[in-house]
Amino acid sequence: MPRYAFFGPVGTFSEAALRTVVPDEPAEPLPSVDATIEAVRSGAADVGCVPIENSVEGGVPATLDGLAVGDPLVVVAEVVLPVSFVLAAPPGTALGDVRRVSTHSHAWAQVRRRLHQTLPGVAYVPATSTAAAAEALAAERDGGPAAGFEAAVCAPFAARRFGLQVLAERVEDRAGAQTRFVLLSRPGRLPGRTGNDKTSLVLFLREERPGALVEALEQFVTRGINLTRIESRPAGDALGRYCFSIDCDGHLSDARVGEALMGLHRVCEQVRFVGSYPRADGGSTITGAGPTDAAFGEAQRWLDHLRAGGA
Repeated sequence: MPRYAFFGPVGTFSEAALRTVVPDEPAEPLPSVDATIEAVRSGAADVGCVPIENSVEGGVPATLDGLAVGDPLVVVAEVVLPVSFVLAAPPGTALGDVRRVSTHSHAWAQVRRRLHQTLPGVAYVPATSTAAAAEALAAERDGGPAAGFEAAVCAPFAARRFGLQVLAERVEDRAGAQTRFVLLSRPGRLPGRTGNDKTSLVLFLREERPGALVEALEQFVTRGINLTRIESRPAGDALGRYCFSIDCDGHLSDARVGEALMGLHRVCEQVRFVGSYPRADGGSTITGAGPTDAAFGEAQRWLDHLRAGGA
């Protein structure tokens, strides 16, 4: 039986995302994204669920950086959840009592405008996760250490789980926000091709020169492959050095994707394959005006024929 882990504690959106895939399997909550990734990397867990992208705040740096360095890991599935937050506090707390609010930094970025309108002058107290903020309030209520804040921004199910009173619902600044989560595993068998797949990569350019990134991106363009996400992250070894985290349409077993990866391997210092898996974001594969999949296969057969001595 696979061992599952998720960015915890219990009550996080990461747990909710994992439960859409494995509703009833035991799973261990871990205190950070880094801890969840390292549990999978070390073999302490077989599958880990972490957030990777939010429609308001963008990529999750801890996840992007964790996949760019260290022993390789691959995405085996993705989950996209609508994200809505509540302002929660111990029973008996009035809205006017709230002077400090705690939550995760990505959640705060999605609610700060609304909360400053509702609670002028409210102070933000960072938390390791939305559920951790709710858990700290519950612990204080039950005689534990002082939380250092009066209310938490968390998921509705976290407020229920920790017995908190909801002071305000739907406190996010923008309706319809979504967060994308990924299930990570050590390299092994790839999820099968569905025809509506996504492939994730991390590219390290060979050198800093004009056109180096364009040269890498041309490997997708000339083969009609659509990019669904591209983000730069510091490479970590020197100022001005970046790697590029990329998602593209298609599966590693697709001829066009395979040829693009070979082209990237020729022009990049390093290409880190981070998985091919079914799309869950509601989109569909977009193919450019380049050669068809059949044309790639026909060209390979022609080349094999020539190499065998044909004409």
